[in-house]
Amino acid sequence: MNKIIIYTDGGCRGNPGIGGWGVWLRYDGHDKKLQGAQQNTTNNRMELTAAIKALEAIKSSDITIDLFTDSKYVMTGIGEWIKNWKAKGWKTVNKKPVKNIDLWQRLDALNNQYNIAWHWVKGHSGDKGNDMADALANLAMDKISN
Repeated sequence: MNKIIIYTDGGCRGNPGIGGWGVWLRYDGHDKKLQGAQQNTTNNRMELTAAIKALEAIKSSDITIDLFTDSKYVMTGIGEWIKNWKAKGWKTVNKKPVKNIDLWQRLDALNNQYNIAWHWVKGHSGDKGNDMADALANLAMDKISN
């Protein structure tokens, strides 16, 4: 089975504010970089969007994925919270609607479609992949800031 390595990052200038996301995909000696930005968003929405855009870019389901994110929100959400949210009809333990439900539902569908190993990496720690995804997110924000 083939393996793809993905690094994702999202950020925001102001929260809410101008947000950007970046993705670096590496596969069999090739790489692909993706980025995007939008106005009036949050850092958590951009972190989720980065993971979604990365997984949407994959063309084969017969692949193993190592996905690296510096977002504890994404890691805890996909690894722990989402099971309870789904069991409770997409409500939190306080019976409130899940924030960013539109993105969580998209990410959940993609997560179920692929064999993904989720990894947390400390941001701004010199990790080459995380630094690349962060740079892409910042470039995207720069484009709509000017």
